Amino acid sequence: MTQLFRVHPDNPQVRLLRQAIAVLDEGGVVAFPTDSGYALGCRLDDKKAVDHIRIIRQLPEDHNFTLLCRNLSQLSSYAKISKNTFKMLKEYTPGPYTFILPATRSVPKRLQHPKRQTIGIRIPDHPIVQMFLDEINEPLMSVTLFLPGESSPITAAEDIYEKLNRQVDVIIDAGYCSSEPTTVIDFASNEDGTPIVIRSGKGNPNPFLAIEQKNDLRTSTFSQIFQKLQQPNNRSDEPPSNNN
Repeated sequence: MTQLFRVHPDNPQVRLLRQAIAVLDEGGVVAFPTDSGYALGCRLDDKKAVDHIRIIRQLPEDHNFTLLCRNLSQLSSYAKISKNTFKMLKEYTPGPYTFILPATRSVPKRLQHPKRQTIGIRIPDHPIVQMFLDEINEPLMSVTLFLPGESSPITAAEDIYEKLNRQVDVIIDAGYCSSEPTTVIDFASNEDGTPIVIRSGKGNPNPFLAIEQKNDLRTSTFSQIFQKLQQPNNRSDEPPSNNN
């Protein structure tokens, strides 16, 4: 039987969160609220629980989970970050963003992108998940609670209980939760680490789009200069014309 813990959305009862953590320690799966909707989560090193979440969501083996971290210090243990990337993350976390970053060796291979060795990481801006992460003292593996055949994610704990009773171990009920997804920013695809906006969502994408567009403009300008230099009348290695 699924346990339903009703907690205050801004000042959650630590006692109930610790009970949910005890369930995670035993290999359980927990549904909990974040700043961009309810999510399913489990311990980072719990392969059986991860596989159970895949079954609930009917996810393929190559679907990437998101790592929820409580702060940048914890995040830096699981992702490689340049100084420029760190500055941007510091400015926009916590918040409704998912950042795709190169994974460190602390991330199990099975949780990384199979070819790129990357991981999606979040630092959510929600008091319950933040307190949850503080108590656990390690990241959580998570996916958005978006059920097969549904056109939108579940936003109320009562609906989660109705649809997933006996499939998840604990539901943390903090009332209605936003259904708007995170904004996804890729810091791993460009060699210079400039961001690419993969998906616009609840987080403001404009600061990252501005950098992306600036980088595209610079690349385009360099390309035009190179092409111009390759034109016959601009090549410096051609012999001078003979006017005699």
